[in-house]
Amino acid sequence: MRKRAVASSTESVSTTLSVAVASSKSSSSVAPSPTAEPSPLPSPLDGSLSSNFTTSSCPAFINSFLADPTFQQCYPFSLLLEGGSRSLFTAYKSIVSITQVLDASCAANVTLCNNYFQGLVQKLTTTDNCAADYNLGNPVVVQTYVALKAYAPTYTATCTKDPESSAYCFAETVTSNLSNVYIYFLPFNMSLANNPVPTCNSCLQNVMSVYHSATANRKQFIANTYVAAANNININCGPDFVNQTLAAEVVSSNGLQGLAGGPSLSLLATLSLVSIIPWLL
Repeated sequence: MRKRAVASSTESVSTTLSVAVASSKSSSSVAPSPTAEPSPLPSPLDGSLSSNFTTSSCPAFINSFLADPTFQQCYPFSLLLEGGSRSLFTAYKSIVSITQVLDASCAANVTLCNNYFQGLVQKLTTTDNCAADYNLGNPVVVQTYVALKAYAPTYTATCTKDPESSAYCFAETVTSNLSNVYIYFLPFNMSLANNPVPTCNSCLQNVMSVYHSATANRKQFIANTYVAAANNININCGPDFVNQTLAAEVVSSNGLQGLAGGPSLSLLATLSLVSIIPWLL
């Protein structure tokens, strides 16, 4: 019964998100000011740790790595995005402020940071830390698990720049082109039943190329969502706009399988969708 309820919730949230994107795009008549004052860097999971936990060890573990200098230096944009950071919503108001956030995240050494985050994923789901809350579907724990696991493909996608303007493609998308925003949530196992019609530009092609390469690791969530998204894009942009197949599989030690008994993939998708709706409305 729980799985059927989750599936129904996913479908409902997908419809709401599609409407929200269309509404936001049509109602935005004033372009963000490029001279806006940059805001302080957003914090991951701000306001989220008041969530109900079954043990005290889980929030203690999360707080410990949030305070870790290595974590702070790596500054994972994936956790800001998937975790629904409240302070990130403010950064979306201008291309200057969101660019400041992306600069900080993209300055990290992606290889070293990915190794660090995959180690955190393993520790997060141990009995001594957050296994109980993970298996019960605690939103904070599940979103943290998904975001850290998807760090590498999210890093590369959100650090991709528009070849014409040299601006971050993500920054341009969230400030002026919401029709393409859903592609940045594909690494979190999010797929929408009714995606908005995409803007067929070089940013869309380049980000999808990043994802295509990432699908070589079948343990990454992007391997679940890529083909459907590519098919949707090619229906609107032309049959050869993006590659519609998965890359040849490569076994990687840095992609971790979801644990047996953990939350279903449909639940992960639901949590991802819910996290982005507030700033689209």
